[in-house]
Amino acid sequence: MASSLLDTVAAVFDDGGTLAATLPGFEPRDGQRRMAEAVASVLDTGGTLLAEAGTGTGKTLAYLVPAILSGQRVLVSTGTKNLQEQIYFKDIPALIDALGVTFTATLMKGRSNYLCLQRFQAIDGTYESRGMFDAGEVFDHGAASESEKSIFLPVIRDWAARTETGDRAELADLPEDLALWSHVSATADTCLGAECPQFTDCFVTRMRQRAGESDVVIVNHHLLCADASVRKGSFGEVIPSCTSLVVDEAHQLEDVATQYFGLVFSNYRFDDFVRDADRSLTAARAALEAEAGDTAWEPRQIESAARTMTRMGEHGRLFFQRLAAAREASSPAAESRVRYTTETIADYLEDGAALAGAIEGFEAAVALMLHGLDSSPIAPADGSSETLQTIQRRAGELHRDLRQLLRGDDPDLVYFLETRGRGIFLRAAPVDVSRLVREALFDRFRSVILTSATLAVDGAFGYVKGRLGLREADEIRVPGEFDYASQALLYLPRRMPPPKSPGFAAAVAVEAIDILRRTRGRAFVLFTSYAVLRAVQRELEVTLPYPVLVQGQAPRSALLQMFRSTPNAVLLATSSFWQGVDVVGEALSCVIIDKLPFASPGDPVTAARIDTINAKGGDAFGDYQVPLAILALQQGLGRLIRHRSDRGVLAILDPRLRTTGYGRRFLSALPAAPVTHDLDAISRFFR
Repeated sequence: MASSLLDTVAAVFDDGGTLAATLPGFEPRDGQRRMAEAVASVLDTGGTLLAEAGTGTGKTLAYLVPAILSGQRVLVSTGTKNLQEQIYFKDIPALIDALGVTFTATLMKGRSNYLCLQRFQAIDGTYESRGMFDAGEVFDHGAASESEKSIFLPVIRDWAARTETGDRAELADLPEDLALWSHVSATADTCLGAECPQFTDCFVTRMRQRAGESDVVIVNHHLLCADASVRKGSFGEVIPSCTSLVVDEAHQLEDVATQYFGLVFSNYRFDDFVRDADRSLTAARAALEAEAGDTAWEPRQIESAARTMTRMGEHGRLFFQRLAAAREASSPAAESRVRYTTETIADYLEDGAALAGAIEGFEAAVALMLHGLDSSPIAPADGSSETLQTIQRRAGELHRDLRQLLRGDDPDLVYFLETRGRGIFLRAAPVDVSRLVREALFDRFRSVILTSATLAVDGAFGYVKGRLGLREADEIRVPGEFDYASQALLYLPRRMPPPKSPGFAAAVAVEAIDILRRTRGRAFVLFTSYAVLRAVQRELEVTLPYPVLVQGQAPRSALLQMFRSTPNAVLLATSSFWQGVDVVGEALSCVIIDKLPFASPGDPVTAARIDTINAKGGDAFGDYQVPLAILALQQGLGRLIRHRSDRGVLAILDPRLRTTGYGRRFLSALPAAPVTHDLDAISRFFR
C-alpha cells in the first residue's frame, strides 16, 4: 500500500508526469518531489513529519497532491487567510483538472467572518423601526458614523439575500474595521445552536455541513486553535473530524495557540454581553405582554433581572474606567501588555470582585426566570433576541473567567493587562503550550505534517519539536529553488552604534537613506519597535524623493496594494509585515531590517517563558530567545526573493551580527548571498 501511494505521487511529480503535462508553467523540482514523497509516506503509515521547504520549493502542491491521492479526509491549516484562499480558489481547482480524480474541498474561516442571520435581522429591524441606530445600544465600542451605517446596512442587506456562503470576503468594498460587522457577524458567545430559528439557513451550519462531506478541509491556525479550545462546549466546535492534519506556516502555531488556550475578560466582551442581555429582557417583556396569563414567570422576575443588569453595568463601567485611568497615568512608553499579580492589582480587586458578584447575581436572576419553564426557553417568533438560556450560560462563563483572572494563582499561566485602542483586556496565557498543542491538536490525528520555509534552527528541528511538544517525528529539509548568489546581495554596514544607544535611530535613518537612494526606493524597511520607526519616518519623509508609506495609514491589504501600484514606493512597517506578505517583481527590490528581531523581554509571555526556562536550569537566551529571533529574521528576509526572476538587496543594520558570538548563528541562517560592507556595491548590483 505504501509503495503504491509513493509510486503514484512520484509519478505525478516526474519530468513527464501528470503535473508537467497538465499544469501550465509547471517545472519539475527535485525538492518538491522529495517533500511530496515524505508526505505520502506519513499519510500512509501514520506519524508526524517535520518538513522545512525553502522559498520556491512549491510546498503547497507537495502536500496537497499526496493528501488528495491518499483518499483520506485531510485538514489543512494555514497561517493566513490569504494562503487559505490561494489554496481553495487557485490550487484546488488546478488539481481537480490535473489529477483526474474526484474529490471535494471546503474553505472554513472563523465564525466572525460570516454573517449571522439572526443578529443581522434583529439589527436590521432596529434600524428600520427607528430610522437610525441607538449608538449606546448597538455600537457600544464602534466608531461608525450614522452616514456609514445608512450606507453599509443596505449593502449587507442586499448581499445577504443572494450570498451562498455569508463570507464577508465577498464584500470587497466593506471596510476592514467597520464597527457594524462586529454586531452582525457570528460568534461562539451568541450562537444558539440548534435552538436558533435560523439554524437550518445559518451560514456556519451550512459551512460545517459542506466540510463534513468534503475530502479536503482548509482552515487557518486561528480557527484550528479556537476550535480545539472549545471542543468540550455544547456547540462551539466547527471543524469536522479528519484523519490527517497538515499545518502550513507551522512556525506561527505556538503564538496562535498561546492566544486561544488561555482566558480573556475585556470591556468589549462585557459590553457585548450587556447589550445582548438587555435585548433578551426586552424580548421577555414583549412576550409577557403578548401572552399574559400563559407565561411561566411574573413581571417582577423580569424587572428584578433588569435591576440586577443595571447594577452589573455600573460595576463594569467603574472597573474598566479605573483600569483605563491606571494605564493612562503610567509612562507613555509603557508596554501595551503589562504583567500583573494579585499584589500589583490589589487596588482593583474589590471592584473586580464586585463586578464578578454582579454578573453572578444576574445569572441567578435569569435562572429564576427560567425556573419552572418547559425545555424550550424564550425564543421570540421573530428571532430578534437570544434565548435567556444562552444569556445565562454566558453570564456563568463571564463571572468564572473574571474570578480566575483576579485570583491569578495558576502557575501554568501568565497574567497580564493589555490595552489596544479602546480595548482593555485582562488575559491569562499558558507559559508552555507544548502539552496543550500535543493533546488538543496532534493526538486527534493519525498523521500530522508540519511545514514552513523556516522551521529548523542551527540545521536541526530540536527547537520547534520542544516548543510544540513533539516526541517523535520524521524530518526532511529541502533547500529553496532560488540562486541567492546571483539574485541577492547582503549588505552589512561597517559601523553602527549599538541598538540601545541614543543615536541608533538617527544612524538607521542615515543608512536607510543612503541605501534607498541606490535602490530607487522599491523597499520594505522593517522595524522591531514603533519608536525607531517613527524617528526614521520623520527623516525619510523630508529627505527621500520617493513615496513613503507607513503601517497604520491604511488597512494592511490596502497598504500592500498601494505599495505594489506606486512606483519607487518605500514601506515602513513593524512585525505584522515580517511574514505572510508576498510582493513579486521589481516593486520590492530591497528589504532593510533595523535590528535583530528579539522578542521584547518586557512582554509578559516572553518574560514568563524566560523565567521558566532559567528556573529549570536551561539557557533561555541561547535555547529560546536566539532561535525565536532567527526564525523571525528569516521570515523578514524571505519577503525579498519570491520568484526566480527577482533580484534584490538584503540590509541588516544591527552591528551585533558581527560583534557578538551569537551573531554567527544568525549569519549562518541567512541565505547564501554575497556579503558587502560597501554602499557602492549596491549601485553596481542594480546596474
